[in-house]
Amino acid sequence: MKLEFTSDFAGREAEIARLCTDSFTVSDSVEEGRLVGQLVRALMDDTPRDDVIMWAALEDNKVTGCVFFSRLRFDGDDRTVFIMAPVAVKTESQNIGVGQKMISRGLEDLRQRGVDFALCYGDPNYYIKTGFEPISADMAQPPLTLSMPFGWLGQPLSTKSDWPLVGPSHCVPALHKPALW
Repeated sequence: MKLEFTSDFAGREAEIARLCTDSFTVSDSVEEGRLVGQLVRALMDDTPRDDVIMWAALEDNKVTGCVFFSRLRFDGDDRTVFIMAPVAVKTESQNIGVGQKMISRGLEDLRQRGVDFALCYGDPNYYIKTGFEPISADMAQPPLTLSMPFGWLGQPLSTKSDWPLVGPSHCVPALHKPALW
C-alpha cells in the first residue's frame, strides 16, 4: 500500500465525512457514526481554519483515513494546545499502520507549528503507540465531563511542556457536545 498524505480537505469534505461516519458506525454504532460524521462536517465547515488541522491518508487519490486536531484553550495558560479527534481509517485499511502514520504526521506538523501540547480522548492501548500517555483532570482539565476518564491522554510537543495546563479548558464549538465526551 502506497500512501500519500495531505492536510488539505477542500473538495474532499463529503468523502471525509462519509469515511468517518462509516468507520464509527462499523466500530461502534449507527448513532456514534452519525455523531462523528456531524462532528467532522462541523470541523470542516464551521471551525476557523486557525483552529482546525486535518491530515488525510490517500491511496490512489482516495481518502483511506483522516485525523483532526482542533484548538483547546485553557483560561490560565498561554501555551498552545490542540486536541486530536476524531481519527478514522477505512475498515479494510485498519490494523496495517495507516492510523499511526497519520497521527505521527499530524503530531510532527503540530510541533513545526509551535504547538506545546496534544491531547486526546480515546483508547489508551491504541494512542500510547504514538506517544500519548494517560493524564488526569488535574494535569489538564477536560472541557466537558468525561464518560471514560481513563481515556484522557496527552503528550508534550515543545520545551514548554511542564504539566499542568492551567484553568478550565474550552474546545471549539463542533466538539462541545456532551455525547462526544
